[in-house]
Amino acid sequence: MTNDHSGTHGAVLADIPPADADRPLVELRNAGKSYGNIRALHGVDLTVRPGKVACVLGDNGAGKSTLIKIVSGLHQHSEGEFLVDGEPVRFSTPREALDRGIATVYQDLATVPLMPVWRNFFLGSEITKGPWPVRRLDIETMKRTADEELRNMGIVLDDLEQPIGTLSGGQRQCVAIARAVHFGARVLILDEPTAALGVKQSGVVLKYIAAARDRGLGVIFITHNPHHAYMVGDHFSVLRLGTMELSADRDQVSLEELTNHMAGGTELTALKHELAQVRGVDVERLPEGRDLTAPVAEPGEEKA
Repeated sequence: MTNDHSGTHGAVLADIPPADADRPLVELRNAGKSYGNIRALHGVDLTVRPGKVACVLGDNGAGKSTLIKIVSGLHQHSEGEFLVDGEPVRFSTPREALDRGIATVYQDLATVPLMPVWRNFFLGSEITKGPWPVRRLDIETMKRTADEELRNMGIVLDDLEQPIGTLSGGQRQCVAIARAVHFGARVLILDEPTAALGVKQSGVVLKYIAAARDRGLGVIFITHNPHHAYMVGDHFSVLRLGTMELSADRDQVSLEELTNHMAGGTELTALKHELAQVRGVDVERLPEGRDLTAPVAEPGEEKA
């Protein structure tokens, strides 16, 4: 697919009237998804607002992938509501979601490792020039635009001709984020962007997640890592076995509580009891699990 323009840079904030700046971009209300007799997701609520990062955490099999597929248009929800800008929707393809400003950056990034950075930036949306039928790629415009957009996100690359496969994992994630912003994304779904990265590269990616948030995008950050989520998140949702176990704003939950929910405090308590029956295991040195069904004390409230 080709086009004759250079994207929609700057349209993210311009499209949101000041009175609607806090209006949800995307909402799931009591949403669920079943595959035959298998209920992969049930009773999930999620709200994504402009300039906010909504973190979705959960172990393998918790339902994170199913949630991504619903919001990105790969699958349709089978129960509840899915709203975009307050309007109920039911996407048939990812292209329909993209047309509504919902872009997904998957772990594999969908890049061609041997192609230059600028070519990957415009992959599938190349700019052309000249009359038909002898149209050709407008290479100079694409290089200049890619460089400008990357610099707007704080990413400076010395050589846009270098194969994107030579960049670090963190840099490739950042290029994918900048590309989505350039092509008009209002909601950015990031699928485990720090999962295969070291500490330093994870920090680079988190920096650009914060930059996307500051540019007015709504971000859905899917992760296993509560520490990474807490660094940039505004709202936290923890999924367990397809249901929502926790939904709390940043000022309602501490990192310790978030980690405990993510790890499964009740399960840890049960495991500690079982390990107490095994010789050679000093259970007194193991961390205490917390009953997740118990009410959480408010800040400043005395605990009994």
